[in-house]
Amino acid sequence: MKIHNFSAGPAVLPKTVLLQVQQELVEYQDSGCSVMELSHRSPHFERINQEAQDDLRKLLNIPSNYRILFMQGGATTQFATIVYNLVDSLDKPVDYIVSGTWSDKASQEAKRLGVQVNVVATTKPNHDGILPELKFSPNPSYIYYCDNETVHGVEMETAFVNQLPKNVPIVCDMSSNLLSRQFDVSKYGVIYGGAQKNIGPAGVTIVIVREDLIRDPAKSPFKVPIMLDYKTCNDNNSLYNTPPTFAIYVSGLVFKHVLGLGGVQAMEQYSDKKSKLIYDTILKYPSVYSLPVKTRRSRMNVPFRVIKDGQPNQDLEKQFLKGAEERGMIQLKGHRSVGGIRASLYNALEMESVQALADFMEFFAKQ
Repeated sequence: MKIHNFSAGPAVLPKTVLLQVQQELVEYQDSGCSVMELSHRSPHFERINQEAQDDLRKLLNIPSNYRILFMQGGATTQFATIVYNLVDSLDKPVDYIVSGTWSDKASQEAKRLGVQVNVVATTKPNHDGILPELKFSPNPSYIYYCDNETVHGVEMETAFVNQLPKNVPIVCDMSSNLLSRQFDVSKYGVIYGGAQKNIGPAGVTIVIVREDLIRDPAKSPFKVPIMLDYKTCNDNNSLYNTPPTFAIYVSGLVFKHVLGLGGVQAMEQYSDKKSKLIYDTILKYPSVYSLPVKTRRSRMNVPFRVIKDGQPNQDLEKQFLKGAEERGMIQLKGHRSVGGIRASLYNALEMESVQALADFMEFFAKQ
């Protein structure tokens, strides 16, 4: 039975990439050792590291005044890293747009570090995608938002960044939709994302930062931990210490894979097609399924409820999940904080899997 993996992360990887990894796992090219045994100072790994940066630059059309960093600790570590690197005075506030769990956690981390946090707008308590009026600080150190909230399934429109002030660094967490659609990198100060959604295995965090924001840590109001310092990472080409070599290697293979498929433009078209199929199926049966998110519905993570008499019904949801798993569809249970069902439709998830889910949803709705 074919397994259809709808995990929100770590997520499905392209089969062709996994097969190449399998082939090179024991001996990488002419190195005589496994890719996992390569020294990060070796010519082989230096080439892997550089090619991954170069290919990502091609995929996203990253301008030359931006640096690509491969860091560790996941996107959550960037919550503090952003504060340490971009706040130049504790007298200045930072602005956060809270659209779901992850942007909320990011704002809470900034508060914990003693920064004045202004919540520009929030979708609380329901995180249904509806934002009230945006109220920015006069002179914040930066403006922060999450492009796609994996828990609640809220994805900001590409043009959302155009609503933000132009003279302030924009920081964006793109962990779960990076490489899934085209956007203008030059409108941002910092873009980051954990790799384990559309890019590669867990372990490496992609950071794209404008050069003028790579500052001397001595000028920070904080004592910046050296492993969270953008300047240290950049000055050492992400090789200050042993990086997550295997995760960088696999990510590099995924970059080449996406380039071979037609780049981010092709991924965007594919994502639109997959998400449309699931949303259309949900909307076809309003007495069986409901969507908690009212606007800004994510193409990557589709949360929905199975309902009875207009209300979520946990017994029916358990039946749905059981039936799906019996048919090879796994990792469909919603996040523990919200419940329900969640289908994650990342780049590497094939249309065959999405069609299988849509067919099962049709079958379940008619029972």
